[in-house]
Amino acid sequence: MPRLNDYYKETVFPSLKEKFGYKNIHQIPGLEKIVVSMGVGSAVETKSRMDVAVKDLGKITGQKPAIKVARKSVANFRLRAGSPVGCMVTLRNERMYEFFDRLVSVVLPRIRDFRGLPSKLDGNGNYSIGLRDHSIFPEVPAPEVKQIFSMQVVISTTAKNDEEGMALFTEMGMPFRRDKTDEKEKQAEEKVKAEKAAAEEVAKEETKEEKAEEKKEDESAKRKEEKEPEEKVEENVDIKAETNDTADSSESENNSDSPQDGE
Repeated sequence: MPRLNDYYKETVFPSLKEKFGYKNIHQIPGLEKIVVSMGVGSAVETKSRMDVAVKDLGKITGQKPAIKVARKSVANFRLRAGSPVGCMVTLRNERMYEFFDRLVSVVLPRIRDFRGLPSKLDGNGNYSIGLRDHSIFPEVPAPEVKQIFSMQVVISTTAKNDEEGMALFTEMGMPFRRDKTDEKEKQAEEKVKAEKAAAEEVAKEETKEEKAEEKKEDESAKRKEEKEPEEKVEENVDIKAETNDTADSSESENNSDSPQDGE
């Protein structure tokens, strides 16, 4: 059995079961089939190119391709109904896992400036990949390639939605881009930064208000301190005035009580 099939049974299968909480093992998504197609529009003019494409696709997939013909005649493209326009292969079971393993671990990293695949499925958990050059497969060495053909790889799964399909492909090692996740992380970081900045501004305003209140309290305390000695002086003056009045009144009383001269 292919090593990817063993990896799916030993690692991916229990991981998906635990992640989505499936009660029935038949609900766990898996690979169903892989369709590899190669368009050969130039075969309309040169029929030998179809033979080259069929030979190369057979080497890549390990299975004999089926030739596809045109269904309708198109005069602008000099195409007649029944003319060969491409070839395709449908892979299942062992060959499917072997092709997927080679695609993920060997072929995709050989693409120049490869930064990952776009993480967008078709809505039903299936994924398609377009390749411009079929010579990136090691089965078809570049020096031996007579003509370059483009390829379309469609991976069908038993997943019910894109979430399950994305989880399956991620566990199987599909190299997706991290653009969306990075944007979400950046947005989250920006939100956190904005919240921190707003909190800091609020704290600064609160500190400013507290400082202003402290200044007001200090000024009011200083004013009270300045007023208190004046009030004390006025009180002392009033006390002195009262003592003088009492002294004068007592003296006058003493004088009135004392006997007059000659009495």
